[in-house]
Amino acid sequence: MPSMQFNRRQVLAGGAAVVWMRPAAAIAVPAEVAAELPAARLQGTGRVRFLGMRVYDARLWVGERAVADDWNVPFALEIEYLRALDGTRIAERSLDEMRRQGEIAPPTAERWLQQMTQIFPDVREGDRLTGLRVPQQGARFFLNARPRGEVRDAEFARRFFGIWLSPQTSDPTLRQALIAGGRT
Repeated sequence: MPSMQFNRRQVLAGGAAVVWMRPAAAIAVPAEVAAELPAARLQGTGRVRFLGMRVYDARLWVGERAVADDWNVPFALEIEYLRALDGTRIAERSLDEMRRQGEIAPPTAERWLQQMTQIFPDVREGDRLTGLRVPQQGARFFLNARPRGEVRDAEFARRFFGIWLSPQTSDPTLRQALIAGGRT
């Protein structure tokens, strides 16, 4: 049976839903998160579904300070994929979602797309892509706990993590689940 593949556009444009996940106590802090965020704790979780099919689980990890409406603190967003997705399509859809937060100059958009395309691999079920937000510096990315790359651009990091955390997100239910610490 062929593997079902969804690009991020399909996932976010077509009725994605967030559902309850296992209790936070049952989720171990990933090694890459523990190394980057001392005393890391899980703030919120959510599962994204598309047409009833599981796409990915999202987990927001924080250190001393929680993420709220002002999320200029170090944190990690972990995405555990439940389906295979194409890395180039993830990068393209990420840029589309970043544009929801405001206009991006074409040269900047091209640079960001190129960086994301190099960093984001094709993923399979069970792969974990973790993004670490480093305030005033940018973002670092890990695939299955191994470093993948970084983007040293604070505006990139703000826009990228805004895909999930900004009030302009295309999935406000997931945003609420991550920020409020609840599971919906």
